[in-house]
Amino acid sequence: MVLRASGLKKRYGGTLALDSAGVSVLAGEVHGLLGQNGSGKSTLIKVLAGVVTPDEGELEIAGERLTLPLAVGEAHRRGLRFVHQNLGLITTLTVAENLFIERLSLARRNLYINWSSFFDEAAATLKQYGLDVDPHAPLQELELIDRSLLAIIRAVASNTAGDSGSGARLIVLDEPTVFLPRDDVGRVFAMIRDLVSKGIGVLFVSHRMDEVRNHTDRVTVLRDGRNIATVETDSVDDEQLVSMIVGEKTAGRGRIVDELAPGEEDVPIRITGLSTRTLQNIDLVVRPGEILGITGLAGAGYEEVLYSIFGAGRATAGRLELGATIIQVRDLTPARAMDLGMALIPADRLLHGIAARATVEENETITIVDQYFKFLILRRSGLNEVAARLTSQLGIQPKDHQMQTDQLSGGNQQKVMLGKWLVRRPRVLLLHEPTQGVDVGARADISTFIRQMAQLGTIVICGSAEYEQLADLCSRVAIIGDGRISRVLEGDEITKENILSECLRTSSRPAAAPAAGAEG
Repeated sequence: MVLRASGLKKRYGGTLALDSAGVSVLAGEVHGLLGQNGSGKSTLIKVLAGVVTPDEGELEIAGERLTLPLAVGEAHRRGLRFVHQNLGLITTLTVAENLFIERLSLARRNLYINWSSFFDEAAATLKQYGLDVDPHAPLQELELIDRSLLAIIRAVASNTAGDSGSGARLIVLDEPTVFLPRDDVGRVFAMIRDLVSKGIGVLFVSHRMDEVRNHTDRVTVLRDGRNIATVETDSVDDEQLVSMIVGEKTAGRGRIVDELAPGEEDVPIRITGLSTRTLQNIDLVVRPGEILGITGLAGAGYEEVLYSIFGAGRATAGRLELGATIIQVRDLTPARAMDLGMALIPADRLLHGIAARATVEENETITIVDQYFKFLILRRSGLNEVAARLTSQLGIQPKDHQMQTDQLSGGNQQKVMLGKWLVRRPRVLLLHEPTQGVDVGARADISTFIRQMAQLGTIVICGSAEYEQLADLCSRVAIIGDGRISRVLEGDEITKENILSECLRTSSRPAAAPAAGAEG
């Protein structure tokens, strides 16, 4: 047993984040840690890292019982390594400097660094783990997949040069694939399996059920801060896992959208000849009530459609028509797009979607705050009412709209980001990976929200590499490859397998002319 944590309790004010929770990981296994956002996973991991002090609990590493809270650096000395969702890499440093960042800090205190040896050792370490990148290259030049692999290698290789602690015994991977295209994820798991073959334990956090199913040996499920079960992955099916994760909360979800309905006018959005650095002459027509999916392999540029027509990307050509408005796409700005009734939900909520240090109310009402000024005085009571209603409608937990947004779980942050656009009653809703990094419960809520908006007459365009989600949500799915729409799937053609198959075909054949089916 490489790790055993048990009886962990942690209270934040009136909230019990951990309620006698724990997890045990064997050497040489991949152990999944599952649960909805807010179930206690992050708090448990922070206890293991020594960042959070539990109120009660026990911890053993390699059979030795330790006193909690762990001292600073004790987890590392005991062989625990952590790779978080944001990877913790520094874009302005080189690959080698990121790889040996701890050693670099130590060496600079001594005012001497043998750079030749430093880069030579980095090259040897990268080769040892099969990552073919230049150690001298700035990190910002690396693809996302290579950055993820580098973060894992750094975690394993960090016990060097003056570190008297043990080698890596346990790697904690907190959603390391959340921002990766699906066709790159296999490389991460190939590296994980190589580590496991060396006897290293892996504690793996993910909301992607296929990753859990295909790559874990056992799973522990947390709900409301408590252990629900620890089972061998092969002993349960997906429905049973989801039931353990969400309990009975999937039943009876009410309307998320009611009086905030958009208008009923039957005015389509028409995009003609859209071109960017990747796309060539994209034509699309989407009508109110439709959910159009757009997708392709990594690098296909399907997401550029969304950002370009919102004025947040660089289009070289193209025309947009919405009602009586006809405008060149390159002349669009986000402000102009908002005036036309468009809303954009970006993939990276923390970087582009919300102000993490602002309150839930401030985030939810930022797009309408100008409507609550009267004689240069801000009517805060009105904003408070709007935020309270949205927080309740969207099922945001905790129901405290005065909380700082970065204190919420990822799924609840995503709902806050959706809420800030919902109050504007958008005519056109543009979504880029709308359920990225959220749990199955929040995913169900958000999918329900998207369907309801479409039913109320909103035009919805959803760009995603989650093929199963597109198959579940969309009335049509446009496949983009080689800069063009290669095919549009409709009706019974829309399955996860067909979407994947068409995406793969685009990489092995010349692009077809824009498909007539692109205009619904």
